[in-house]
Amino acid sequence: MIRVALAVAVGGAAGSVMRFLVANWVAGNWPRHFYLGTFAVNIIGCLLIGLLSGLFLTRTDLPLELRTGLITGVLGGFTTFSSFSLEIMKLVEGGRAPEALGYLAFSIIGGLLAAWVGLSLARLAS
Repeated sequence: MIRVALAVAVGGAAGSVMRFLVANWVAGNWPRHFYLGTFAVNIIGCLLIGLLSGLFLTRTDLPLELRTGLITGVLGGFTTFSSFSLEIMKLVEGGRAPEALGYLAFSIIGGLLAAWVGLSLARLAS
């Protein structure tokens, strides 16, 4: 169990750094649309969690540390739904409710579609 916890910790650190780098890059290029970094991270994370989950269903021979480290660690550290919620509140409080609603809808629908595409790709590969 300690090896799985260490895999999650290392993966979480890597995922968090990747999220930080993406968010800073987006903010540097599109400062008014600060939330696009979180949007991109969540869509990419949903796609990858669908893909990896689907692949791991057929690859139970892979070590638990690897599977858990990638899904719970890396993707848990990479995706940012708590930041997503705060950003929506900032948009609403800043008088940008239509933009907040669009961000909310596209994130949820896009995330679900990305997870479905990931699972479908994994099923095609197996």
